[in-house]
Amino acid sequence: MMTIQETAAFLKAQDGILLLTHVRPDGDTVGSAAALCQALRDLGKTAYLLPNPELTATYAPYAAPYLAPEGWEPRSAVTVDIADAHLLPENALPYADSIVLAIDHHSSHRPFAPRVCLDGEAAAAGEVVYEIVRLLTPVTPRIALPLYVAISTDTGCFVYSNTTAATHRIAAALLEVLDAAQVAAVNKALFRTKSKTRLAMESRMISGMTLHDGGRVAVTEIPLALREELHATEADIEDLASLASQVEGVDCGITLRELRPGVVKISVRSGFRINASDVCARLGGGGHRGAAGATVEGTLPEVKDAILAAVAAEEA
Repeated sequence: MMTIQETAAFLKAQDGILLLTHVRPDGDTVGSAAALCQALRDLGKTAYLLPNPELTATYAPYAAPYLAPEGWEPRSAVTVDIADAHLLPENALPYADSIVLAIDHHSSHRPFAPRVCLDGEAAAAGEVVYEIVRLLTPVTPRIALPLYVAISTDTGCFVYSNTTAATHRIAAALLEVLDAAQVAAVNKALFRTKSKTRLAMESRMISGMTLHDGGRVAVTEIPLALREELHATEADIEDLASLASQVEGVDCGITLRELRPGVVKISVRSGFRINASDVCARLGGGGHRGAAGATVEGTLPEVKDAILAAVAAEEA
């Protein structure tokens, strides 16, 4: 395990770096990678992000300036916000043997790189990257904006239980170098704008929601048929995992998304009563105490039974 200082020193000695983001990329992995890429470039390094085939329109603008051109060959690769090798996108697998460093904030991290910089107490990988970047170069607006995206998305705009005093201190430091209009635009786009398809998706999910454990556990589902019926894009589905946990009286929200026939993605959002990471670990997944996930084989009814059994086992 490497310290922040050791990680910064190691990166200063590298060049030709390819930054890798995880499958179904969110704002944390994209924003963190973009900010680190800009910092490395400010040091005079050659650095790019590997294009992620699942990148949505929501986060594409933050990755766009840094995407590796076709045919470019890196000397080494660095992962950001990836807790397990199986979370690498398909097009990142050829670079698996080139990974020299993993930067992460998941306490359930399963080491796959020879060097790991991990802070399991950080609310977002963006917090870890911020501390590294500060030792590399001044935090400019071009670095601060994607870092703000990273941290704000993983904290639900600073309302999730993973938000700490350190989170707010870092956010305040980023706001010091950002234009207020930039921040307002990010907050509007990420947290206060929904497509009509997204609203229809939420309506159908809520209408089909089931309550368990005396109303403390809620389960919502996104079957393939629903996505096809509504012609929903990946952007329409992003961050729907938090919907079930918003219901009054619920302290454990479970979202089941059918990725393809026979494969279901589980997302768990919980309060302090249930450890989401421990629940998902029972099904081969992991994450954080308040937010975790797993991808398992089975039909939606089968996976629903399995995750409810896992929750019950953790409560026992």
